[in-house]
Amino acid sequence: MSQVKAYGAQDKDADLKQIDIERREVKDKDVKIQITYCGVCHSDIHTVRNDWGGSKYPVVPGHEIIGKVVEVGNQVSNFKEGDLVGVGCMVDSCRECDPCKNDLEQFCESGMVGTYNGKDKHLGGHTFGGYSEMIVVEEHFVLSIPKNLDEKAVAPLLCAGITTYSPLRHWNVQEGDKVGVIGLGGLGHMGIKLAHAMGAKVVMITTSPKKAEDAKRLGADEVLISKDEEAMKKHANSFDFLLNTVPVKHDINPYLALLKIDATMVMVGAIEPLEPMHGGSLIMGRKRVAGSLIGGIKETQEMLDFCGEHNVVSDVEVIDMQNINDAYERVVNSDVKYRFVIDMESLRN
Repeated sequence: MSQVKAYGAQDKDADLKQIDIERREVKDKDVKIQITYCGVCHSDIHTVRNDWGGSKYPVVPGHEIIGKVVEVGNQVSNFKEGDLVGVGCMVDSCRECDPCKNDLEQFCESGMVGTYNGKDKHLGGHTFGGYSEMIVVEEHFVLSIPKNLDEKAVAPLLCAGITTYSPLRHWNVQEGDKVGVIGLGGLGHMGIKLAHAMGAKVVMITTSPKKAEDAKRLGADEVLISKDEEAMKKHANSFDFLLNTVPVKHDINPYLALLKIDATMVMVGAIEPLEPMHGGSLIMGRKRVAGSLIGGIKETQEMLDFCGEHNVVSDVEVIDMQNINDAYERVVNSDVKYRFVIDMESLRN
């Protein structure tokens, strides 16, 4: 084992502070990565503050990891020292159940092993994430980063990017489709960029008129203010697909009225009970509400390659590790456009 610097929280009410954690020695199929950048996801904050229950302390968050390979095991074939790589939301799964065999490791029947707060089968205890100098991950869960992309701005693709790419792909969004992205935050801004890159007509759906200008800069063709009843009526029954990124409980009935017959709204933001849904909203039009969780490793690599081809990255604000607690408050207050990324050199120094 080796000891490395990290930032973690000792309980749900504690600030994140520098701590030392253990990383395992490199095994036959392992890749050792010196972390250069790590994105800050709202899930990090929920886990640190135990909003969803089940947090294991100390929590060392971070599942949007970019770094350089510094060592590989003797059975590793896809990576070599010096490669630029990424690690997303998971670092292991059973690899034997049907979902795993079908490249859907995120739905592993034994439970995927999260990059942090998961069960660490190597060292015991729980896994520690990317707010750290170094991480050791089995080759299968390591991703290649396209060389043409801005390294720091790639980090959020490993959660926000795949969370929005996967449903767009799974529900077969095509060039010319009318796609609505509901909510403009860390997920929503990636939804706009990716749907635009796929050739869709993208409509940003928001409660806030002041977000219109930025939505169009990101690639939206139009902005629909959901509080404007007349505007909502004009768009009724016209959308091929809706990507709902709103992260809190809300009323989805007005959005269902926007869908065409047989069209789908996919939820990726609110992991909590929603306002009651009217059955008629589904029945009158054979409409669907579905959910989606990140993506498997194969699809995540596909997403990264797509972003490399279309030069898609996140809009980021780079911070030092020492400013993470202030950044958490700003995320909670929606005061970031659109994703914080930590420069890990600040931790090493």
